[in-house]
Amino acid sequence: MTWEQWFTDRVAEREGAGLRRVLKPRGAGDPVVDLAGNDYLGLSTHPDVRRAAADAALTWGAGAGASRLVTGTLELHEHLEEELAAFTGWPAALAFSTGYHANLSVVAALVGKGDLVVSDAHVHASLIDAVRLSRADVAVARHNDVADVERILAAHPGRRTLVLVESIYSVLGDAAPLAKLAAVAEEHGALLVVDEAHGVGVVGEGGRGLVHASGLAGHPHVVVTVTLSKAMGAQGGVLLGPASFREHLVNTARPFIFDTGLAPAATAGALAALRHLVGHPDLPGIIRTRVDALATALAVDAPAGAVLSVPMPSPQAALTAQAACLDEGVRVACFRPPSVPDGVSRLRITTNAGVTDTDWEKATDVVVRNAEEHR
Repeated sequence: MTWEQWFTDRVAEREGAGLRRVLKPRGAGDPVVDLAGNDYLGLSTHPDVRRAAADAALTWGAGAGASRLVTGTLELHEHLEEELAAFTGWPAALAFSTGYHANLSVVAALVGKGDLVVSDAHVHASLIDAVRLSRADVAVARHNDVADVERILAAHPGRRTLVLVESIYSVLGDAAPLAKLAAVAEEHGALLVVDEAHGVGVVGEGGRGLVHASGLAGHPHVVVTVTLSKAMGAQGGVLLGPASFREHLVNTARPFIFDTGLAPAATAGALAALRHLVGHPDLPGIIRTRVDALATALAVDAPAGAVLSVPMPSPQAALTAQAACLDEGVRVACFRPPSVPDGVSRLRITTNAGVTDTDWEKATDVVVRNAEEHR
């Protein structure tokens, strides 16, 4: 069998199971109401954010030009790091070209062969890959089960250990019991690593995230990863923690050391978005109001964050409902295996605070009607 035939056979298998994924380019000025992306606050297209990104590209160029340790660290990076650390209540921050790289770094730079990682069963693929890269031993804890985490930690005393969780899980939309997890980690000398991709900008005072809302900002047994590609509407990732943590990452995190710095436009765009959020602390409240009302209309549990998922009977049913929504001018997404922890396909609906009230009302009417028809 040739490689081309092997590729073709795999495509046919995925097509038959309703699991084939395809790239669908968007054109400029797309009139469709987007409830599929991760632009929770609608800031990616805000005039101030666009202008900041454009000005940065004109001033600094299209790219950072080198890795951060060579000549790729710009004043923009330092401004973003300082202001995001202050906003979230941490002493220091370090920006990466992607959130994926940030998650790879935080694990691989802190543990290695012979160490232990206790990973929640529902963590993001980037954290799963990070554990593989680190070569540390891994124990998968039952989802949001503090007792199971404590059981694993108690069975492995004296080992350098990380506990990996997300603050808010995007598929099921549930929040992690962070205060309890931090207490257990501290008791056993472990470090709790919290992925706040779906928390910062969405929950907590002014969108400072669930870690801050749980009173854990600056906790000695907690560090945080943040993405700039969701509520901040740009691209990149950031790690938050003590200054010594930042220093360690600069010297040991391979996805940081050997990668070109975050592009000027993305850096400046994220910084402008952060400043807009600081000046408009009501934005997360719009998300909360909208997602609660939509969950009620769809008869599903309201998520802790901005992403609402509606269980569907099959991948094909989810795709059919998705297509029907698009035909009426509303873009929603799908969760399908293998991207879901429980194997259940779902419509994925992003609550977007940047959509006008009129467009939001029309779009959610479309979503509710089509979801009900195909459930």
